Amino acid sequence: MTTSASTNTTTSTTADATADTGTSTATDATADTGTSTATGTTATTVPAVPVAATGTVDDAPRGRRRRRRGLAPGKPWPASRLVGPLLLIALWAAASAAGQLDTGAIPAPWTVLETGVNLWTDGTLPTDVLTSLERAAYGFAIGLTAGVALALASGLTRTGEALIDGTVQLNRAIPTLGLIPLFILWLGIGETFKIAIIAIVVYIPVYLNTHAALSGIDHRFVELAEVQGLSKVRFVRQIVIPGALPGFFVGLRLGVTGSWLGLVVLEQINATSGLGYMMFQAQNYGQSDVILVGLLIYGVFGLLSDTAVRLIERRVLSWRRTLSS
Repeated sequence: MTTSASTNTTTSTTADATADTGTSTATDATADTGTSTATGTTATTVPAVPVAATGTVDDAPRGRRRRRRGLAPGKPWPASRLVGPLLLIALWAAASAAGQLDTGAIPAPWTVLETGVNLWTDGTLPTDVLTSLERAAYGFAIGLTAGVALALASGLTRTGEALIDGTVQLNRAIPTLGLIPLFILWLGIGETFKIAIIAIVVYIPVYLNTHAALSGIDHRFVELAEVQGLSKVRFVRQIVIPGALPGFFVGLRLGVTGSWLGLVVLEQINATSGLGYMMFQAQNYGQSDVILVGLLIYGVFGLLSDTAVRLIERRVLSWRRTLSS
């Protein structure tokens, strides 16, 4: 009896000690390596979540969010589009001041500025500027109207696409400047000829980009309009126009730039006024400063018109979130 009691006591004590030791060991192991799950004699250890020395577990998602935000370009700089041109002018001025440029070929910026002021005060430059603006405005308005009308007719009807798209693509493949001799025979060398060429330069990019935007409208929107019973007018106003506006503005920007490019060439062909005519006359007399005045004015007009289109686009498409915004 004494032996049996002693044996039971020893067994109980050993079991308790083993249980205490096992619990302690499991607790320590869990604290060091993670969470342990025991089933019989098999234990599966799940590693603990690593924690940065300077943060907590919740810092990792925040870090990933911060990295995702860093992929975007960030907020636009104020007047950022002027940085490049101003830097070029600064380099031009520095090279001129250091005597690294031939003043006969590339005059200093202050010389060009002085020439521009003189041309403005004697009345020559204002007249030429107004003439060029008038030509560009007429050609741009005609080209814009034609491009949008043809794109709508071609993009919304199969008959229009069959009649218009192939013809425009053919016209696109022909260099516009190659049409100048033919248009001179048809229209003469007056203002009509110049405005017609500018209109062709403008309407092609407007048509191409607007037509591409119309063709890219998701067909599910068309099916939704049919289910809702929208009329043709409401369908165009509520679905077609909003869907085509992004592409239209791309074509509009290209058309604005094209109008100035065409004007530079056309005003040097049998013209009697305009910035291009002024530059052509300066070439005959070797006046590089006058040529640079004309080029800078063309560049300023192009930058201002493109900026105006961008502002209109940002206002009209304020609902769209893009990388640039």
